[in-house]
Amino acid sequence: MTQVDESAPAAVPPGERADLLAALGSHRGLLLRTVRDLTDDQARERTTVSDLCLGGLIKHIAEMERRWTRFAAGGAEAMESEPTDWTNQFRMGEDETLDSVLADFASASSQTDVFLSTADLGRTWELPSAPWFEPGARWSVRMVALHLIGEIAQHSGHADIIRESLDGAKTMG
Repeated sequence: MTQVDESAPAAVPPGERADLLAALGSHRGLLLRTVRDLTDDQARERTTVSDLCLGGLIKHIAEMERRWTRFAAGGAEAMESEPTDWTNQFRMGEDETLDSVLADFASASSQTDVFLSTADLGRTWELPSAPWFEPGARWSVRMVALHLIGEIAQHSGHADIIRESLDGAKTMG
């Protein structure tokens, strides 16, 4: 008899939902390749003039996934229900390890996937008040998923540049 992992998300039927989850998984995989075989010190090293480091990018994406999943589940109020450390989420502190940052990232990714596997993709919420959002604009859960895919892809590119500057390794080449 086959054992079933009850902690795993329910099977997703073929189609749009499966495509969104596959795209998220693909871009997360590229991001994770950038930190393969690194030490904690390498993961926190800044190789460009920005504050970005590989561990910090992983932390940021985990936090971003949590915030946007809260939005998709309950709107702007839910999104903003937990404080965000905008500065330190891009840094990997001396007290943090790459393994702990990756475990948190895996947890956030899993929570996003579980939510998206059953959420009403057409459900909309008004975006939070921010200078970069048009007042009164609304996003669907589908748009949130697309936004996450774009953010992870963009940050995977940043991570690739940082890794190549760090030790010459090319994630995508």
